[in-house]
Amino acid sequence: MRPAARARTALAALLTALALALLPAVPAQAAPAAGDPTVAVSRNEAPKGGEITVSGTGWKAGALLMVLLCGQATPDKGVVGGTNSCANTDGRAATVDPRGAFSVKLPVAAPPKPCPCVVHVSGVTGQQDVVDAALAVTGHPTAPLPDATGDGRLAVLTAARLEGSGGVLTWFGAPPGRTVVLTVGNLGTAPVRDPVFLVGTARGVLAPRDEEHQWRGTIKPGQKARIELDVELSAGAHGDYRVSVSYGGKVLAEQPWKVGRPWGVVLFWALLAVVVPAALFRIGMVLVDRAGGRNRDSVPVPVTADADGPGTAAALPWFLPDSAPYENSPTTKGHS
Repeated sequence: MRPAARARTALAALLTALALALLPAVPAQAAPAAGDPTVAVSRNEAPKGGEITVSGTGWKAGALLMVLLCGQATPDKGVVGGTNSCANTDGRAATVDPRGAFSVKLPVAAPPKPCPCVVHVSGVTGQQDVVDAALAVTGHPTAPLPDATGDGRLAVLTAARLEGSGGVLTWFGAPPGRTVVLTVGNLGTAPVRDPVFLVGTARGVLAPRDEEHQWRGTIKPGQKARIELDVELSAGAHGDYRVSVSYGGKVLAEQPWKVGRPWGVVLFWALLAVVVPAALFRIGMVLVDRAGGRNRDSVPVPVTADADGPGTAAALPWFLPDSAPYENSPTTKGHS
């Protein structure tokens, strides 16, 4: 075979090998992307005291979700009053299965705010998406939504973090506190003036306890701002907590917070458990000693009868009376 023919054969073999190597990569690039998370309810209207089934798809497998019934909310505007508008005590937790779906029974409890109402599903761990589904609650009052404070849209530009540390008082059970720091930007077309953020603290799968924090200032469209919000737990709190920041019914950021045990309190009670019994023991011994001294002082002196008459106390001699030596008494000294 001529050199030119051999070169053409080698080039054809090389191109064939490259084509076979690239074939498996084509389907991977063309794979469809996962859809956005969705939420559906079994009934569009339900009476108070009833029960509905809440299901969803498109969620991250293994994520933990919180399902709440909230008033003063719509799917478009979210929960206007934050989770304070929700029936938190009747919420339910759900875990997403490997297929990205979930299903949970939710009691239809009266929310603290009037309708319009929604079923509010938010990610607790693994996914921070929030999705609302409309639900009409029969027999619950309705009222127009309150006016919005602004038409701007805030989004988190940097990851939130907790700043601060505990002191000596926290070690002895004082309320632990931190400062949530995050940078937000206004992605809307109108300025946001004095926005009100909801800072929630939760432990485990319980619904967060939200507190309103108003940030003073104006964030113009396209601008960003550094937000600092104080958060504080109850006295003696310890364990794994979760701090969340929400605005306009949407969770902007979430940060775990591991709170150490107040060992000073434990040490105090341990010392108290040792000192109090020891003090009681010492007091008891002092009382016993005093009672014993009084008993010894009250013991009567023994009385013996002698020649002087009954009832006359006399000391016992060291020898018998008839063997006692007396003056001019004969002795055996010098006698055989």
